[in-house]
Amino acid sequence: MKNYKLIPKIALWSLLALGIVVIAMFFAGGSDGSLEVAGDFLDIPRYSDLFLVWNYILLGIAVLITLGVVVVEFCNNWKTNRKKAITTLCVALGFVALACICWFLGSPEKIEIIGYEGTDNVGFWAQLSDAVIYACYILITATIVTMIWGYIHTKRLK
Repeated sequence: MKNYKLIPKIALWSLLALGIVVIAMFFAGGSDGSLEVAGDFLDIPRYSDLFLVWNYILLGIAVLITLGVVVVEFCNNWKTNRKKAITTLCVALGFVALACICWFLGSPEKIEIIGYEGTDNVGFWAQLSDAVIYACYILITATIVTMIWGYIHTKRLK
């Protein structure tokens, strides 16, 4: 049973080590040529795709773990405290509503990217990019407001 408790630590340290290797390869791995932008030549990192795929993998892991924790917390709370379970469900539905609102705020119009000639900057991918940016703006704003409110609330209690 003691070895079972080591699995999360080993997984986290492995992910950290692999992340450091990927970042080092991205920044120190040289270039695949250069791109001329407004008269300047910009280097194209050799391991850009590896770096992006690693970020997608980490995002997927984070989403799966978050969803798993929410489901487990909801099930545990449903057995013991139904009011708390409903609160957990409302928070989860709030995030789903945020995702939907951000999706509809996004635009499927073409995003102009200097030096990019592909088709991944229009339609679904353009709208997804906009949705993620809007979600980041909203969540950062909510975090700042929550920090300010928490500070004021704590001072008021003292």
